[in-house]
Amino acid sequence: MDKQELKLKVMEALQEEAYKGVVRIDSQTMRDINVRPGDIVEVEGSRKTVGVVDRAYPTDVGQAVIRMDGIMRRNAKTSLGEFVKVRRAEVKEAKSVTIAPAQKGVTIQADPIYFKRGLIGRALLKGDQVALGGGKRRRRAMEGGPFEDIFDIFEPDFGIFGFTGLKFIVVNTDPKTAVLVTENTEVTLNPKAVEVLEEKVVEVTYEDIGGLSEEVRKIREMVELPLKHPELFQRLGIDPPKGVLLHGPPGTGKTLLAKAVANETNAHFIHLDGPSVMSKYVGEAEKRIRDIFEEAEKNAPSIIFIDEIDAIASKREESYGEVERRVVAQLLATMDGLKSRGRVVVIAATNRPNALDPALRRPGRFDREVEIGVPKQEGRLQVLKIHTRNMPLTKDVDLNELARVTHGFVGADLEVLCKEAAIVVLRKLLPELKYKKDEPIPAEFLEKLIISASDFKEALKSVRPSALREVLIERPTTKWDDIGGLDSVKQDIKEAVEWPLKQPDVFKNLGVTAPKGILLYGPPGTGKTMLARAVANESEANFILVNGPELLSKWVGDSEKGMRKIFEKARQASPAIIFFDEVDAIAPKRGRSSDSGVTERMVNQMLTEIDGLQELNDVIGH
Repeated sequence: MDKQELKLKVMEALQEEAYKGVVRIDSQTMRDINVRPGDIVEVEGSRKTVGVVDRAYPTDVGQAVIRMDGIMRRNAKTSLGEFVKVRRAEVKEAKSVTIAPAQKGVTIQADPIYFKRGLIGRALLKGDQVALGGGKRRRRAMEGGPFEDIFDIFEPDFGIFGFTGLKFIVVNTDPKTAVLVTENTEVTLNPKAVEVLEEKVVEVTYEDIGGLSEEVRKIREMVELPLKHPELFQRLGIDPPKGVLLHGPPGTGKTLLAKAVANETNAHFIHLDGPSVMSKYVGEAEKRIRDIFEEAEKNAPSIIFIDEIDAIASKREESYGEVERRVVAQLLATMDGLKSRGRVVVIAATNRPNALDPALRRPGRFDREVEIGVPKQEGRLQVLKIHTRNMPLTKDVDLNELARVTHGFVGADLEVLCKEAAIVVLRKLLPELKYKKDEPIPAEFLEKLIISASDFKEALKSVRPSALREVLIERPTTKWDDIGGLDSVKQDIKEAVEWPLKQPDVFKNLGVTAPKGILLYGPPGTGKTMLARAVANESEANFILVNGPELLSKWVGDSEKGMRKIFEKARQASPAIIFFDEVDAIAPKRGRSSDSGVTERMVNQMLTEIDGLQELNDVIGH
């Protein structure tokens, strides 16, 4: 092989670097192919594409890898773990570039200058898919390189706010070779050109998923290996996995993960919504399931994704209708009868795993269950980086601080938080907007659309964790200073509540376990509830208010179930404070009850939740 060309292993880009048109290789590789940061390289898988070079991460040095995002992998027709040829590219300045929206039916009305700003500094080939934005990132990579001066005219990424989620296809370039978009390039939008292209649009890649690296790894080994290399399992003499069950609270990214796996494997993808299987005609639902599995086997390798599987595969002994039982039986029989060993994988998602029929959860059907939980602080930071990567932010926006205070937020909540911050900006500036209906919005107005830390702070007031919406109260405004006297009580509560939540490492290093519960007692009007309000405000934890008597139910077992749910939600959204007001209504002395034992059972339930085998991390009861 020519020394000017190397084979490198493909790895994913960081979330915040996706869709920028940048590839990362180490300095030795750069020397071997005679390039430096800011130059353009040609990447060849089953197809050729081009990208701007930047230095590798320290962990990648000497590993012979190239990091590139999902769109570039699709443009090069390669996938993670495969090898591509990398060489120096001869690029010419583009005289003109024509792009078209990759999604059919999208109508765009905007000045072409915005598209130019989103593409400046990007290397392109005809047929490439691109996303707008990333100019600042490319300028950083090109500093000191031969193409540094192309950024002198424009402020990169200015004015592309609103177009960053769209994907475009490069329909034509002049000249026809690899080109670089500069300030002299004429960029035009052709909305109809995409209709003649048969490209599959990249919707979701692994770079669009944050805080789930371990879960992605598990699913990739369960799904990608059998689809791409079934001979590995034949050599080992075992059957490849048939199914993966993703479960976890709503909004954590189960459906997104399945879409990303399908995109990255280039497998035939069949999306099935659980409720859409049901039919009013006898036998129709079972036929739909059979047809879908037949289609998957014909088009192997295939992935069947069943969303909300609990709608069609609930426990048979609890099903009232005969149709539901037959559908479950058909699904069991079809998964057992899969002939294309390893070439068809079933991925299912649910947020009610315990409602599924046990026969479905045994090995041979769903071989592995992967919990997609509520992200911790590091995961929340990754998700925030994804949703803000193309947002115009001021320098005072601290994503680390945002990740720290958004306890209990899932990916969907964080996405809404970013959108709400943008809406706050619009709400402030819309009264200034004066323009005619059919004219584009003036550039001066778009320039003012910048999101600051105060906008995120305002958005946090209205966006709360979705898991806690039914039990969460509006954050009180009471502060410690609003409470007169009670200094020793306040200090005790600070030590028991605030310190463990704000400084968990200190407790861990000292080997001290924080208290799990605090009982506030005293005559009416002495400030017990007010103290709890101050704790809720000052601790920055999620505050769950439980009015004792409202848990009591006339149905046997319902009161205990309510208690279990409250603690379950608190665990999901930890750190959390559960405040039981009038706790004596649900926790009287045991042994002298005359109410059919319901309060005794509730006391038992509360005791097992607070002090049972399942750990209660970052949850404090009042």
